Amino acid sequence: MIKPHGSDTLNPLYVADDAAREALAKEAESLPSIIISSAAAGNAVMLGGGYFNPLTGYMNRADALNVADNMHTTSGVFFPTPVLNMVEDPSPIEGAKRVALRDPNVEGHPVLAVMDVEAIEEFSDDDMNVIAEKVYRTTDMEHPGVAAFMSVGRFAISGPIQVLNYSYFEKDFPDTFRTAVQIRNEIEQRGWNKVVAFQTRNPMHLAHEELCHIAMDRIGADGLVIHMLLGKLKPGDIPADVRDAAIRKMVELYFPPNSVIISGYGFDMLYAGPREAVLHALFRQNMGATHFIIGRDHAGVGDYYGAFDAQTIFDEEVPEGALDIEIFRADHTAYSKKLNKVVMMCEAPDHTKEDFVLLSGTKVREMLGQGIAPPKEFSRPEVAKILMDYYQSLNS
Repeated sequence: MIKPHGSDTLNPLYVADDAAREALAKEAESLPSIIISSAAAGNAVMLGGGYFNPLTGYMNRADALNVADNMHTTSGVFFPTPVLNMVEDPSPIEGAKRVALRDPNVEGHPVLAVMDVEAIEEFSDDDMNVIAEKVYRTTDMEHPGVAAFMSVGRFAISGPIQVLNYSYFEKDFPDTFRTAVQIRNEIEQRGWNKVVAFQTRNPMHLAHEELCHIAMDRIGADGLVIHMLLGKLKPGDIPADVRDAAIRKMVELYFPPNSVIISGYGFDMLYAGPREAVLHALFRQNMGATHFIIGRDHAGVGDYYGAFDAQTIFDEEVPEGALDIEIFRADHTAYSKKLNKVVMMCEAPDHTKEDFVLLSGTKVREMLGQGIAPPKEFSRPEVAKILMDYYQSLNS
């Protein structure tokens, strides 16, 4: 089985032993505490589940700047994005060496993790701009990832953490939320050797479905992991429960039995394009996938990134051997009227745009909202029905 990134075995930061976790929760009651940002809470969940292996906690200023600059910590660990716990006002924990981190996303702000504080450092405007420019390739506050990063405060609390729970994800998505540990175990139990992972924050239309089939066929994969982002998205994105239902229906009807693991992870979308593509690859390796599909404008937003920047970063900036997972490079996929099937557009050079069934996201949302199913060449009717019901519920 593919090794995790940076170590021989996965080292999740969730305290799995019941007695130890109970003792830690009791200790947390008497510790100074601070409510952290949603981004920092997502980082804690990912650290807890083993997705951010081999990190042991939140980065300090030097590591964050180094990672932004060249995708390595100061000690030489490859990592594509800073993993930070930024706050506006650290005074509630001033002088404390051990603190409780409270969850901003759950009522009552329960303790999410206990942290050994190694440093509290203030980031300058220049620090923030350098990180934004390197990670997001822009400092434009219209970019949702940049806006989120700039809004969480300037004080970085760094140090190792022990995670007590997975925030709201286990409770809200009991059938879908899975840690890297759980997915790795399931892959092992199924006896899969070659495993392809597909990332989504949207429902899967016919082109996405066929792309997964194409990748599985070409790689000779034993199985597919459809891995949904369950954290905060941008306004207008379809809620995770609706997306989950649509994907489950598609898999049930159009994939062979026992060939797909449907799962999700608790993390807020960064919309960081190429850097986020590398991060996505890293945590798919940690969960046991050997291959990862990256298509056009992966993890992008607006016009901030070139169509294939999320693929070329693996050639131009990721050092050879930094990751063991292999990238399956995909072009835009669409239904060909000439061939009567879904193809990657780059593999149909004799086609013009008119030879494909192409619909914009805006057009599809309009149709669904009016109770009109997109053509069967674009979306499976059973999937479209779930989405139509959702959009019409917004209008009622």
